[in-house]
Amino acid sequence: MDTVALAVTDGMLHFELSVAHEVFGAAPADVRVPWYDVAVCGPHAVRVGRFLLEPDGGLDRLRHADTVIVPGWADVDVDPPAGLVDAVRAAHEAGARVASLCTGAFVLAAAGLLDGKRATTHWAHTEVLAERYPKVTVDPDVLYVDNGSVLTSAGKAAAMDLCLHLVRLDHGSAVANTVARRLVVPPHRAGGQAQFVAAPVPARDDHPLSALLPWIVERLDRPLTVEDLARRAGMSSRHLGRHFRAATGTTPLQWLLTQRIRRAQELLESTDDGIDAIATATGMGTATTLRRHFNRTLGVPPDTYRRTFR
Repeated sequence: MDTVALAVTDGMLHFELSVAHEVFGAAPADVRVPWYDVAVCGPHAVRVGRFLLEPDGGLDRLRHADTVIVPGWADVDVDPPAGLVDAVRAAHEAGARVASLCTGAFVLAAAGLLDGKRATTHWAHTEVLAERYPKVTVDPDVLYVDNGSVLTSAGKAAAMDLCLHLVRLDHGSAVANTVARRLVVPPHRAGGQAQFVAAPVPARDDHPLSALLPWIVERLDRPLTVEDLARRAGMSSRHLGRHFRAATGTTPLQWLLTQRIRRAQELLESTDDGIDAIATATGMGTATTLRRHFNRTLGVPPDTYRRTFR
């Protein structure tokens, strides 16, 4: 039975802590493998969000664990406690696998565990992590990074992805899928998949793009150029570009590509259409083009993405 220690101190985020405890804390009823022995470790009774938590033992227990999970750190502008940083470092030196969830990466970075390694955290904090710890190669566009004995995840839902990834490494895909079914979450999202940030759209009816964007979405199967969009909107291509940048933070063609990818995701999830048919339905033209853009945007090929929802 592997031991999993959840490292907690004042200032941790309760969601990521709860996710880890839910995954590792209790085996599904129909799983017939030795499950994890989970301990919550902290220096004293700690405040986690709105909750007061009584740990099972002190931080010194981390170095006796097979796996140490460091949940999200609430305020990245405040250095994590030295006691926590030292305990996480000592656990890794003793041979523990150490994984951070969301902004828990700041604890691992402070402990020096990410020096010379690729890592991620919540997309809103990747720039801060990179600036504060220049020896770390921060990747803002992935769900999680597996460096073997050191792993990091992006925020919230990606924390679940990393926990299931650890179960998969320890017990295989069938067990991990059983855990995912119990939690009603996708059984596998590859770590290289992008941190999904939906492209915003104008909220006001009188916005210059409020009529254009739905018109585009209804015609994703057609070849559309910037000139086509500008003509429909009744403005110059340059003027259209300025409105798109202000409203969506991107260019007209990039926004259009994002909508095509999102439509392809929907079709892969909900239909049995072939890749060629989906390429046609999304205006990509060929399966080769769809695969190239899909893989570049999401980090996984369409076939792999579809298997996640089967």
